Amino acid sequence: MPESPESAVRIAALEEEIAQLRQAVTAHAVIDQALGVVVALTGVPPAIAWEILREVSQRTNIKMREIAQLVVDWPHRRSLPGEVRDALNAAARPRAGRKAPGGARP
Repeated sequence: MPESPESAVRIAALEEEIAQLRQAVTAHAVIDQALGVVVALTGVPPAIAWEILREVSQRTNIKMREIAQLVVDWPHRRSLPGEVRDALNAAARPRAGRKAPGGARP
């Protein structure tokens, strides 16, 4: 029995929603990992780490999930893009009780 046009539209909409939810879950996991990196390097609580990542995203005009991925990959690559490193330093310095992340040039 063939599908009605309404059913096909509904199925396509549901498939798109599922894809968006999968992407959101993945992005959330990466952001959580990046929060852990910022907490470990700066000693700030997670809520402040969230503010730092949000500020870096706004200063660089790069999506939060992309910033998070760069921060998560940073220990393995041993570098951050210059504008991200500078924004991270600027955001973390006033909030951290010790040296801000990325202070040492790779």
